[in-house]
Order: sequence, then structure tokens, then C-alpha cells
Amino acid sequence: MVNFAVSVKSFIVDDEGRLLIIQRAGDDVQKPGIWEVPGGRLVPGEDPFAGLVRETKEETGLDVKVVKPLSVRHFTRVDGQVITMLIFLCKPLNKVVMLSGEHSDFDWVSADKASGMVSEFYDDELRLFRNGFK
Repeated sequence: MVNFAVSVKSFIVDDEGRLLIIQRAGDDVQKPGIWEVPGGRLVPGEDPFAGLVRETKEETGLDVKVVKPLSVRHFTRVDGQVITMLIFLCKPLNKVVMLSGEHSDFDWVSADKASGMVSEFYDDELRLFRNGFK
């Protein structure tokens, strides 16, 4: 039996054109210390939009408006779990970030700064970000 999950990620860009990035805690099992965007795995049968809003709220304390899908990825984690990841452009409905214990830091960054900090896994989405999502 394949160990499979669907994951969602929030590419949250504020009105000033800055992206919210969060840093995984140093004790995280999967890639500790990397900078990424909020999100996580869906509960089986969960609506992706509802799961995206839930995961973003759990990890950052932010409420978001889902604007549009950006990409779909398929990969296998180092522990063998097969993931289909849906990445969405979102707008924050509030700006007070309250991180969960899964993350240790956050920053609102420009496209150029994000490219130097965020995992290269998100290079395609960062390219869209730099090009104004066109």
C-alpha cells in the first residue's frame, strides 16, 4: 500500500508586495531550519481550500483569502510518503503572525530576498512572484 497524502501551501503576498516566509523549527524531522511558506497535509476528504485556510491559521495565526492556484507538485519525501502538493496565491486578511511550535521565525520579504532564503523547491513560484504572477 502506498503512503500518500495531499498537501497545500499558501504563497501569501501582502498589499506591499511582500511574501510571508516561515522557518521550520530546528528540531523538525523533515528539513529542520529551512525557510518555506505555510501549509501542510489535508485530512482525508478535506476540501483543499478549507484545508489551506486551516493549515495557514494553525501555523501563522493568519486568516487568508485564496486568490488562485499557482502550481501542482508531485514528490516523495525522504520517509517514503508520496505527496501531491497544491500551491495557492493568497492575500492576508490580517497581519499579526503568531507562529505555531512547528516554526521558529518568520519574515515578510521581497521577491529578491525570498529567492535567497526560501528552499529552491519553490523556485517556480518565486519566478511567478518576481513576474507579478503573470
